[in-house]
Amino acid sequence: MAALLAVSDLQIRFGASEAVRGIDFEIGEGEVLGLVGESGSGKSATSLAVMGLLPKTAQVTGEILWHGEDGIAGNLLDEPAKALRKLRGREIAMIFQEPMTALNPVMSIGAQVAEAAAAHSHSWIGREAKRRAIEALEAVAIPDAATRYGDYPHQFSGGQRQRILIAMALINKPRLLIADEPTTALDVTVQAQILALLKELQQQHGLAMLFISHDLAVVGQVAGRVAVMRHGEIVETGAVGEVLTRPKHPYTWSLLASVPTMQTRRDEPLAVAP
Repeated sequence: MAALLAVSDLQIRFGASEAVRGIDFEIGEGEVLGLVGESGSGKSATSLAVMGLLPKTAQVTGEILWHGEDGIAGNLLDEPAKALRKLRGREIAMIFQEPMTALNPVMSIGAQVAEAAAAHSHSWIGREAKRRAIEALEAVAIPDAATRYGDYPHQFSGGQRQRILIAMALINKPRLLIADEPTTALDVTVQAQILALLKELQQQHGLAMLFISHDLAVVGQVAGRVAVMRHGEIVETGAVGEVLTRPKHPYTWSLLASVPTMQTRRDEPLAVAP
């Protein structure tokens, strides 16, 4: 069976700077792949390439093969902008890292979720769009969703804003969800809640997911497979349990060793990448 998404020899350049160097990975139906690496390793550039959201200054080569619906089943790098707009939000959706910048500060959260629904269905307008938006907000545990429909982003906590972004991403029931560092700006307790919510929704809807993080431990809670990225290249890939317990690449080992524990001595430096 063909993979839902297959990335082959993907290369991304910004002028003379090479951000991604010929990477390959696949995601099957209902599978969760974790993409892990430090800041600047090329994780977000990879996700934006899949979404077709890189700036025009980016030079992108390789293949991003999508086996989708609505007549789009081929290399996304060859698809016209109009086709990609139809695909985004409907078949492939994305949760961005910082909800306060991803949400429109002068537009109510209900209107933003309803707009995401109406963008891909001419029948979901007016009251129907509002009804579906409230259902989506309730599904991600926004309290009193109907009452708070007209509230603005600044009236919600960081964790609630992230839940609103998840509602926007899932309202059209996409087949692939890209989550780009969705818990980085949250405290540990809220982070655990968001991870549990994503895992529950992924299992409930049979979503495929590309989960991007710099934290292997976080990825281990949601992903079945993991790809470790460094300097624009994937240096190791495998089942999460295998990579977390028996890493083969020195960089993967250093990522794991650099995480402090209760037994870490304060007078010794953490591991650094080789």
